[in-house]
Amino acid sequence: MNEVSKQKTSRKANQFTESVIREMTRVALQYGAVNLAQGFPDFSCPPELKKAAYEAIEADVNQYAITWGDKAFRNSIAEKVKWYLGLNIDPETEITVTCGSTEAMVAVMLATVDPGDEVIVFEPYYENYGPDAVLASATPRYVKLHPPEWTFDETELRQAFNERTNYKAN
Repeated sequence: MNEVSKQKTSRKANQFTESVIREMTRVALQYGAVNLAQGFPDFSCPPELKKAAYEAIEADVNQYAITWGDKAFRNSIAEKVKWYLGLNIDPETEITVTCGSTEAMVAVMLATVDPGDEVIVFEPYYENYGPDAVLASATPRYVKLHPPEWTFDETELRQAFNERTNYKAN
């Protein structure tokens, strides 16, 4: 057997380290610290949410939604966007519901980035931006944000762009 066939995970997956969020959770638990890395609420679930979940279970609402999200939910999002921002959004073609921001980010990256592209990532950055680019077979190119105003050097940003930088203008 060659080295590749012995691997338990892909070469892409082997490039990643453990999540900073998981590590911070482990350290917080170890020292009894307040965990600011994850959303562990220190309050009970609101009673109306518990009631709605119970009613959904009782009504046998137990099927997965379609891939882009429940139609009624997408319609409600479109209505709120219209009310809040004054934008007409088509819930059939312009709204996708995901399980969270991490899924949304990788879905957008996979949908808009081609293998071999390069993606500009401002740093500091959320830890999934680099791995998301790698999963899309792209290369992240980092541009520093400078505290305390969190500005960037325009020359450094221009230098980060090249013929492989994924740039899709409307």
